[in-house]
Amino acid sequence: MNKIVLAFSIFFSVLSFSQIKGTVKDVNGNPLPYVNIYIENTYINTTTNELGNYELNYFEKKNVPLIFQYLGYKTEKHVLNITQYPYQFDNVLEEEKFQLNEVVIDQSINPADEIIRKSIASRKKNAARTDKFEADFYSRGIFRAKDIPKKFMGMEIGDFEGNLDSTRSGIIYQSETVSKIKFEKPDNLKEEIIASKIAGNDNGFSYNTALNTNYDFYENYVDLGINMVSPIANNAFNYYKFKLESSFLDDKNQLINKIKVTPKRDKEPVFEGYIYIVEDSWAIYGIDLDIKGYRMQQPILENMKLTQNFSYNESTKIWAKNIQSLEFSAGIFGMKFTGKFTHVFSNYIFKDAFEKKTFGKEIVTFADNANKKEESFWNEFRPVPLTTEEATNYVKKDSIQTVRKSEIYLDSIDAKGNKFKIHKLITGYTYKKTFKKWSFNYQGMTNLSSLSFNTVQGWNLDSGFSFRKWDEETGKYTYISSTFNYGFAEDRVRVNGRYYHRFNNKNNAYIAIAGGSSINQFNSNEPISNIVNSVSTLFFKNNFMKLYNKEFAEISYGREVTNGIYVSGKMLYENRHALFNNTDYTFIKNDDAYFSNDPLQPFNYTSTPFEKHHIMKASIGTRIRFGQKYISRPDGKINIQNDDYPILSFNYEKAFGATNNDYHYDLISASVDYNKTIGNKGDFGLRFKAGKFFNAENISFIDYKHFNGNQTHVNLLNNSLNSFNLLPYYSHSTNDAYFETHIEHNFKGYIMNKIPLLNKLQWNLIGGFHQINIPDRKPYQEVTVGFDNIGWGKLRFLRIDYVRSYQNGFQGDGIMFGVKF
Repeated sequence: MNKIVLAFSIFFSVLSFSQIKGTVKDVNGNPLPYVNIYIENTYINTTTNELGNYELNYFEKKNVPLIFQYLGYKTEKHVLNITQYPYQFDNVLEEEKFQLNEVVIDQSINPADEIIRKSIASRKKNAARTDKFEADFYSRGIFRAKDIPKKFMGMEIGDFEGNLDSTRSGIIYQSETVSKIKFEKPDNLKEEIIASKIAGNDNGFSYNTALNTNYDFYENYVDLGINMVSPIANNAFNYYKFKLESSFLDDKNQLINKIKVTPKRDKEPVFEGYIYIVEDSWAIYGIDLDIKGYRMQQPILENMKLTQNFSYNESTKIWAKNIQSLEFSAGIFGMKFTGKFTHVFSNYIFKDAFEKKTFGKEIVTFADNANKKEESFWNEFRPVPLTTEEATNYVKKDSIQTVRKSEIYLDSIDAKGNKFKIHKLITGYTYKKTFKKWSFNYQGMTNLSSLSFNTVQGWNLDSGFSFRKWDEETGKYTYISSTFNYGFAEDRVRVNGRYYHRFNNKNNAYIAIAGGSSINQFNSNEPISNIVNSVSTLFFKNNFMKLYNKEFAEISYGREVTNGIYVSGKMLYENRHALFNNTDYTFIKNDDAYFSNDPLQPFNYTSTPFEKHHIMKASIGTRIRFGQKYISRPDGKINIQNDDYPILSFNYEKAFGATNNDYHYDLISASVDYNKTIGNKGDFGLRFKAGKFFNAENISFIDYKHFNGNQTHVNLLNNSLNSFNLLPYYSHSTNDAYFETHIEHNFKGYIMNKIPLLNKLQWNLIGGFHQINIPDRKPYQEVTVGFDNIGWGKLRFLRIDYVRSYQNGFQGDGIMFGVKF
């Protein structure tokens, strides 16, 4: 009953607030979606929805010149004599009767090329006309899923919070926002979201904003996750072929050229479709372009369609974008997904300049009660009417949410999952109280990450318990856990616990406390994972992982003190002692003995690499992100890194209170990280790390600076800017000064896409350089060349590198195999 009442209230609200409304169809009666409809010589506009319905909020009772513009159809002007509202006006558009240029003097000249050249020459001038403006902005997003299985790889998928019907299909996300924006090219934005809603979510703070919707074809590249080459970029003729398919006159007798855009090479980051150019001004009239997923290096994405409509204002002499839509289709493992974003820009005010301090680091804010707007508000200010499906989905999802967020429903669902069965002693068990926002978990003993092998413990098994409590509105989060580790060859149990509490989602302040007994790698960065070490040890008898035991207690705290500056500190106590190998077990039997557990002396089976001792440490560090911008949401702060600047990190560590005063030291360290996309030529990344120990001549080897080496020829960590490929794990560890360099460039297909036959592989060429500088030794260097995006069809996650190492001459070479997500 409530659902019916709500549906009727939506219906009558639409009738009350619609002003000029109607339907636009073609001559065959088919509805036309995304028709650009605006009042002549104004920026008051709207567009039709998928069913061809439109609503334009306008209140003056007079003759209203209404323009209907749709790519491929005749632009029409209708003067409406309006005496009362709402006013119904339906329209039928005819396909444009295109005419090719009748006179072509020189058959060797492609007229489309001449138009594109003039458009490129006028690109900066036309871009400057709209480089500063204020506007109203509306965004709507919808995602649909189809053929979703009940289980995937043995795991229950569920019904996506009630979004899937009995056919395992349905709308899984729908949201919209209304905002006011101020924009200055290239990327200055100030946006206030006036209203926001999400179907089935009473929190309602949508992520739809004007940020990252500026798909500007006057720029050389259009950022769609990867830089796509604009058809009117300076180097467009290197990537596209053009054909003047037709020309026509718009309602103001301006000649519009429809130009077909075809890629010269299929695998490059290019568009295909049509671009419409206005004769004489060479401005963009419209965009109707497709993007293939493989050209964006997103193989799961099958196709994306981007359309833009521009309207002309005779008083400002400006062609301004007012309608933009982005549709996509994707699929994998038989599952299919489709989505669409609709963006409407209206009520432009173009500026010569903005006042100082108009733009700052805060780029998006939410007005008070932005997520609490009544349906009457939406019916008045929503520029694109909802389809019946969308309106019904809001009603349905709000009703489902009311039920599914109730304590009775959540407790009933939890009760099913909370039932304990004896096999859960092995597989694990979770007890939830979702309404009260807490859960308890027992890890079990069948998780792949729980079981591993090393020569100190032999087979060892992890299990444990955890408790979690959360609050989405405040961002508070508490996690308490304990881990039990048993080594069969050692016949020893180690137990440790951890408490973590995050105070909010705005400055991400946290406190963490941990303690107990654990087994650790000498390099605290853990350069070799349990699974890689297990395979390397059991199959190849290479026990690269070197371990020691510690009993410890530590406390840490961190928070963002001001935008872009994050500070953290830690205090810890450790009691350490060395460990020996306890097993010679292997899958592949041979006469070779395992190396010892001494990281520097592989044949030392009798003495320990360090004396048993305890020590205390204190450290403080900061991370600085220059130019960081952010979105202020009522439920948290979202930071947006500025890739024009590097990230700097500084750290000071002091060791004291040790068993032996020789173990005391001071360490100052710093790092620089920089990642930048260079046009369509790929992604460049670098990391510099440097440090200096003081009073550290006789410190424990554990406290040395260890570099992330690799002797397995396998990299599952995806950390190419933080590790070496052929470096022995502890060969260059130092207690003095060090400087570490990592540089890599991923060409993202820029070179490979141009080589016939090889471009069909869709591999990306990668080049890299790595170096260690420490006193009294020649620099250690690695030069790498390789490929990523290797795979089959939509599964492309493999990487292969050829590596050569040098130190006082050539040292060796090898092949690295990696997985990159």
